[in-house]
Amino acid sequence: MTQWTIERLGRKGDGVAVSGDARALASLTLPGEVIEGEPADGRIAAPKILTPSAERVKPICGHYRACGGCSLMHASDGFTTRWKQQVVEAALAARGLSAPILGVHTSPPRSRRRAVLSGRRTKKGALLGFHARASDVIVDLQACHVMRPEITAALPLLRKLVVVGASRSAELTLTAIHGPAGLDVAVTGGKPMETTLFQTLAGLAEEGDLARLDWDGQTITRRRPALPMGRAMVVPPPAAFLQATADGEAALLAAVRNFTKGASAIVDLFAGCGTFTLPLAERASVHAVEGLAAPLSALDTGWRSAGSLNRVTTQIRDLARNPLLPDELNRFDAIVIDPPRAGAEAQVCQIAASDVPKIAFVACDPVNFSRDAQILADSGFKMTRMLVVDQFRWSPHVETVAEFIRT
Repeated sequence: MTQWTIERLGRKGDGVAVSGDARALASLTLPGEVIEGEPADGRIAAPKILTPSAERVKPICGHYRACGGCSLMHASDGFTTRWKQQVVEAALAARGLSAPILGVHTSPPRSRRRAVLSGRRTKKGALLGFHARASDVIVDLQACHVMRPEITAALPLLRKLVVVGASRSAELTLTAIHGPAGLDVAVTGGKPMETTLFQTLAGLAEEGDLARLDWDGQTITRRRPALPMGRAMVVPPPAAFLQATADGEAALLAAVRNFTKGASAIVDLFAGCGTFTLPLAERASVHAVEGLAAPLSALDTGWRSAGSLNRVTTQIRDLARNPLLPDELNRFDAIVIDPPRAGAEAQVCQIAASDVPKIAFVACDPVNFSRDAQILADSGFKMTRMLVVDQFRWSPHVETVAEFIRT
């Protein structure tokens, strides 16, 4: 057996193992550890730990070695916090950038309010959970230290949905969101709706006291699954994108409010259902731009129902293909931008050519964010401060929110 030393962690959380001139990736390892194993296709699938790191801890979840939902539960909290900050700093340094980091805000265990699970019917019932690492095998969850307890408690009910609604060859995707009204579940990939299935699903929704059950676009509604966004209440479309934890969302929102302080006219790009738009409308007028109609409709309804907010306008627009131009942006004195993982290169180029003086930039991929940040820096913006937010505890994912000021 070959011995390897873990040099560092890659950005996806795997250890980079070194043995002479050879390199391989090794799951569930930490820097400085000596391991034993043979690589296949550049990966050591089951490394034997010979010399453990002082930062190694015993994982608290019995599913951990198999489940792909978490990949850093074997590391101390202090190590994970430092590593995530270093991932951000390294991505920026590769572009010659840096900014004071205000801190790392980590969401607590069992706080994930939105989870996307996979389900497959079997001869004896159903498998329901997350995929195993680098595999299409579903790890059948009995407990989870990431999801809110209300979602974990609903796993038996969600299995029943898989049993009645999945064909033997299909894998279902179940998006579960927990909010004040209860559990909001959206299922895709299921059997076509017909009368008997509808009646069965309605009965299960009643049994599980679901706020809403949506089956491949057909909604079985019992209660309005409204979520608070500032003073407004918003009913998001089924399986809508939301910040993963309410705690993390609050941290991001506090920073966005701080970074846009004093602005009276704000444009919110990639606005979604109004995570930032509606709270910011408590003190400024906000123009929300989003590529999908359904989230904007939910945002607009929430604004109109709130009744005590400043003016909010909405615009459906694909910002990757048709970004707002400088003359459109110049009507505002602050920009909030929260793009998908790929970043917003086309839109950022237009922001760079505008006269807008300040930006609050929320990002979920440090490498793509650093590319966009360099475009802004080259056009005269200074990145003045940044907060790192860890909503995806025990995973390699990390978010940031940064302030840019035109100098």
